[in-house]
Amino acid sequence: MTGEARVEDYLALLKPNVMQLVVFTAIVGLLVAPGGINPLIGFIAVLCIAIGAGAAGALNMWYDADIDAIMSRTINRPIPAGRISGGEALIFGVVLSVFSVVLLGLATNWVAGGLLAFTIFFYAVIYTVWLKRSTSQNIVIGGAAGAFPPMVGWAAVTGTITLESIALFLIIFLWTPPHFWALALYKQSDYGAAGIPMLPNVKGVPHTKVQILIYTVLLAAAAMLPTLLGFAGLIYTVVAVLSGAGFLVLAWRLLRTGEDVVMRKSARALFNYSLGYLFVLFLALLVDNMLARYGVLPGVLS
Repeated sequence: MTGEARVEDYLALLKPNVMQLVVFTAIVGLLVAPGGINPLIGFIAVLCIAIGAGAAGALNMWYDADIDAIMSRTINRPIPAGRISGGEALIFGVVLSVFSVVLLGLATNWVAGGLLAFTIFFYAVIYTVWLKRSTSQNIVIGGAAGAFPPMVGWAAVTGTITLESIALFLIIFLWTPPHFWALALYKQSDYGAAGIPMLPNVKGVPHTKVQILIYTVLLAAAAMLPTLLGFAGLIYTVVAVLSGAGFLVLAWRLLRTGEDVVMRKSARALFNYSLGYLFVLFLALLVDNMLARYGVLPGVLS
């Protein structure tokens, strides 16, 4: 039996905390893409990406309701808490998925619409249904789902997939493993109880810490691609270098900890830093491009 659902419960199905970062990176992809887009069409595109991301979140909660009921950080979600039924969540997610894809395709182009459809499918089916419960590489491969939004935003403007948009994809793709593995380190018991094969539970804490450092090095290198490809300038480059160095320091400190309370605190510090890292990096890219577009800074695509 489920209780009477409130509007807030349906909003919670959309994973608004996750959606914020998804929408922001999509907006950056849309605004830094060469050319331009009608403000109304741009607003519709961002709205569709937000709805599509929320739809994928709802489908994820529908399928994962059993393990959400076990884990401390998810037990109060609408389905395990009994406020919304699984069937209601499924219908809600499917309707929003179709609506967002069709509207984006009609409002902009079908490259963007197709990318959004693939993003929803990747997260809801490839990651949630297949990878999440079957392999310790779930986050590595599944991270692609969260990396598509800036490509969708870029495609909404240009109708194409370019090296620049792939670079934005790659940054988020490489950011995802250290971000979520840090979470898995200090929530290891939750994932173990739910039977999710996160890397610390399968390969152990020392191996996970090494992998976090490796992916952080790759991320710091990938963050320089916008500069190398010519669509970022001095502001972005400085921010990318400094923020990447901070990420590396925290990953190195984590590597040198044991398997105790200090390690969990270090992992949590890295997780929290990673949230701000991606926001600051994409904000710097946006500021760089906007200043160049209005003639304040040279050397950036406009």
